[in-house]
Amino acid sequence: MARAWGWGLTALATAFVLWYASYYTTIMVWELRKLFAWFSLPVSAVACCVAAGLAVRWLRRRAGRRAGGGGDAAVVLGWFGGAFALVLAVGWLVYGAYLQDRAYMASAEIVSDPVPTLSARSPYVVGKAQAAPHLGDVTGEISDITYLPDSDRFGALVERRGWLAGYEVGLVQEVPLGGTGRSQERCPFDVEKADARISGWFTHNLGRKISAVKRWVRFEADDAYVTCSNGTPVVVVPLKRQTGLFVVTEHPAGVALYDGRTGKLTLTTDTSAVPGPSYPLSLAARQREGTAAVGGFGDWWFERSGWDASEDGANEGNEAEFTLRHGGAAAGGSAYVTPLTPQGDASSVVAVSTVPTRHQGGSLAPMTVYRLDPAWSSPKALAALIKAEYRDVCCYNDDEVFEIVPTGGSTWTATIGSEQNIRYRVEGRGPVDGREATCLKAADGALIRCAYAAPGSPEEQELTRREQQKQQDGAAKGGGGPGDLTGLTDEQLADLQRRLGDEFVRRLKSG
Repeated sequence: MARAWGWGLTALATAFVLWYASYYTTIMVWELRKLFAWFSLPVSAVACCVAAGLAVRWLRRRAGRRAGGGGDAAVVLGWFGGAFALVLAVGWLVYGAYLQDRAYMASAEIVSDPVPTLSARSPYVVGKAQAAPHLGDVTGEISDITYLPDSDRFGALVERRGWLAGYEVGLVQEVPLGGTGRSQERCPFDVEKADARISGWFTHNLGRKISAVKRWVRFEADDAYVTCSNGTPVVVVPLKRQTGLFVVTEHPAGVALYDGRTGKLTLTTDTSAVPGPSYPLSLAARQREGTAAVGGFGDWWFERSGWDASEDGANEGNEAEFTLRHGGAAAGGSAYVTPLTPQGDASSVVAVSTVPTRHQGGSLAPMTVYRLDPAWSSPKALAALIKAEYRDVCCYNDDEVFEIVPTGGSTWTATIGSEQNIRYRVEGRGPVDGREATCLKAADGALIRCAYAAPGSPEEQELTRREQQKQQDGAAKGGGGPGDLTGLTDEQLADLQRRLGDEFVRRLKSG
């Protein structure tokens, strides 16, 4: 009896510790659920074979036969079950990965429509480079840079030095693509009340606090960001949950809001008032990776279907899931946008994927893949083309070609300048009549010139208007251009000759 009480108390104490350690139990359940999804079928196969062997052995014993024969049958079935389970495990690991990609593809739609109009923004690497000079006397280290499409600003989250410390300050700054505005706002954390951070130690771990409020939800550290609300820093952490049994996938689970002044943690599924992206960027990336399963299993296995993010180096530092604001009729929203290339050695951009940065509910956000016609050259090739066609502006000193991102319809935009000063942008429309159509513009979007303007494009219309205006101005001044005297009347020509003679006489006297 005493031993039973001892085992019972031990079990209760263990259960209490596991329940109290909500953070670690959440991690353990997530990882075990993944393992169960991968090994459930093989383990079930072994269990079935062992059960069949034991049943045969029991039936033989009941029939009065020798137990050794039943034991031999059980051993044979056990070996058979082990071999079958090994084959099944390898097959399920492969086919299960395909089914997982198919589950993420369930929310995808592939269309041939033009990409919706998107607004250009300053490159991510520029926003990252300009954060440190604006921190002043802050001693912490930048842990995250995120573009906030609602306010067209970049948010930087700065960790306080030390093991048992949280965040020190949140910086929200304007990094204009055009114009001179460079407003910024620094929101200091109350280091006494709000002393937790992601991946902190012990009670200073923000993930532990989230698990204490709601179990079985997790997040990616790179998905979190900071905003400033009336001088108060707020850390926004998009959350995810697991779904499925044999095919486990992740779905959105609302957001966690951590007040940097009071240390209050709020979890909500109503993300309409969140001042920034509420859909996990890592989840959008996983959906985009699932496009590899757009075809059958054979196409998936031999990588004959789907798309990859362009990784040829031109967009180094930020190659996928560009956070861009919608423009035109769809102004007000934003999306994670990625240029896509075919799987294999091809590097041309043939499609663009979009996933909204806001989504209500616990289902996957809709992903749309827009096929491009015609396809664009690779970002690396476009960067080389820009340097060749606009040699007078690119690239000297620290200037370089930054992100090449889709900006709607059939257009892409590249930014030119240094990390501290964006000077120009180049907009292209893909190959038109066998040639890449590109135009050079100022950082604010004012047209400068075109290497080749696409017929019928707004840029061509603007250049035509300028040429006509130039001709009209020249005609108003009494000629079609320098040296053109055919438009002058006899009186104007005589007056011109008289003034020319007077000028000669004046110069001879002064010489």
